[in-house]
Amino acid sequence: MRYLIHSKHGYLGGFGFASAALRMSDREKWIGWDKSQRESYLQYVLNMTRFLIRPSVKCKNLASMTLAMSMSRISDDFFSKYQCKLLLLESFVDTTLYTGSCYKAANWIEIGKTKGRGRDDEKNLYSLSIKSIYMYPLDKEFREKIGIKLPEVIDRKVAITDNLDSNTWAHYEFSQAPVGNSSITKRLIHVATTQSGNPSESYSHAVNGDWAQTKAYYRMIDKEDDSAFNMENILKPHKARTIDRIKTQEVVLCLQDDCEINYSNLNECEGLGFLKANQTGAKMKGIVLSSTLCVATNGLPFGILKGQCHMPKEKTSKDTRKPHKIPIQEKKTFSWIDHHRDLVKISKQVTETQMAHVCDREADFFELFEEQQKDPCVDLLIRARHNRNIPQEPNKLFDNIGESQVMGYTTISIPAKSSRSKKSKQKPSEYRPARNAKLAIRSKTMQIPAPSYYPNKKPMTITIIYALEETPPKHAKPIAWYLLTTMPVENTTDAITYLNWYAKRWRIEDFHRVLKSGCKIDKLKLKSATRLSRAIAINMVIGWRIMLMTLLGREMPNLSANILFTDFELLTINAIAKKNV
Repeated sequence: MRYLIHSKHGYLGGFGFASAALRMSDREKWIGWDKSQRESYLQYVLNMTRFLIRPSVKCKNLASMTLAMSMSRISDDFFSKYQCKLLLLESFVDTTLYTGSCYKAANWIEIGKTKGRGRDDEKNLYSLSIKSIYMYPLDKEFREKIGIKLPEVIDRKVAITDNLDSNTWAHYEFSQAPVGNSSITKRLIHVATTQSGNPSESYSHAVNGDWAQTKAYYRMIDKEDDSAFNMENILKPHKARTIDRIKTQEVVLCLQDDCEINYSNLNECEGLGFLKANQTGAKMKGIVLSSTLCVATNGLPFGILKGQCHMPKEKTSKDTRKPHKIPIQEKKTFSWIDHHRDLVKISKQVTETQMAHVCDREADFFELFEEQQKDPCVDLLIRARHNRNIPQEPNKLFDNIGESQVMGYTTISIPAKSSRSKKSKQKPSEYRPARNAKLAIRSKTMQIPAPSYYPNKKPMTITIIYALEETPPKHAKPIAWYLLTTMPVENTTDAITYLNWYAKRWRIEDFHRVLKSGCKIDKLKLKSATRLSRAIAINMVIGWRIMLMTLLGREMPNLSANILFTDFELLTINAIAKKNV
């Protein structure tokens, strides 16, 4: 296959493609195929044998742009001519003459070196120059299509206090991010390290107005919407580190919740969704962030297992479907199912750890419990929202459990809640002091029938726990929790354990508060929702570290300061402390 690069100024250069190299050690290791697989699938790999830009042509980024243009059409052109669907492209760069920067800019992957032999070196003379090997996957699932069995996950257990100091933490949490090439990954690590030193300020303030660094940051954030630099890939290595950390635990709580981020002031930002109207009825534009934060039973956060940005669309007047007629995949509640499915996949990697999916009332819907029964390796613990009709007498769920016998009492800590004055787009809230609440506990296993719009579905067997604060402080609203769980409650100890687990659900709200108040994600100013989601992903990991460092001091007061701070930082803190004495 050959291409010429034509413009109104004439021909600028060209490309040539031919059959792939027969054998290359570094390529075979990177792909992971054996000899028989290579012989069967080498025809699906194409080699870029020639790439020329005329020396007289001087145009910035022309090489990477034309390279990307050829990659966008080579697969279809090759199939049209040879009826063969390509999987991979390969090319070589003589690093004594070129740096390969155009390949890196076009998201090619440098995977190793040649040995200087060439196709016709039958006498093993190694007379050719050694070149860098670059590969470009045309199909992301090329290994599965070749039939390569992916390596098993290595069982690594990492303590929650490992790799937290300010010099190394970002490298540990971001270094394996598949965001395009190594230079973008290095920039991502640098940005996270710098931003974490001043999380509440814009990046330009964090680098003290350094124009080169600021420009590099926005060049990274402003990549095309279909770039590999996306929210999922940014969070991927942090998710892997989180899984390593939870392998040390017998039980972990996976706290999920949504957080609305108001960007109504960004009039020129593209792709924003419509949020719930405020008390004045004014429509707000922004992003809904769905997060799953994994914590220990004492509340220490291990990390973020999933983060998604949703841009809700307004329901049009033409859409007259009743709610139960809308497919679950189109509803905003589907994110609870989507996150639960991801937890099920993760549970296969942490077989010695019990995972409990803990959610607030928004997750109380039949389809989520139905999803859990398909693979019950991850349990549900959800605060009930609906006072359902049930076949047992009394025929209302809350009334039925309320009339059952008290099985015991427990005391839980209720955190303080700050007061908030009324603002134009926020309702006021009253101050609530922290207190220890004594709760009466009831529990019962019941048959929960399917909704009326699912007439052929069987009822679910669910255990309900009812915890009531019988003697609340004066003027305080009593605690009354109805919790639905797929876990068995055999005695009072089980019920108290699950109540204490649910009490840790506030950690996800604390995390979202850190993101808004500490990292100021609602003050970001970018041109599109996609770009905002990238910045939010970086701040999510920064926010997790801030939250963990804060809580470690409370939960582990004897922890060595060397775990969190460098020697220079400790000297500075010590000097400030002595000065203030």
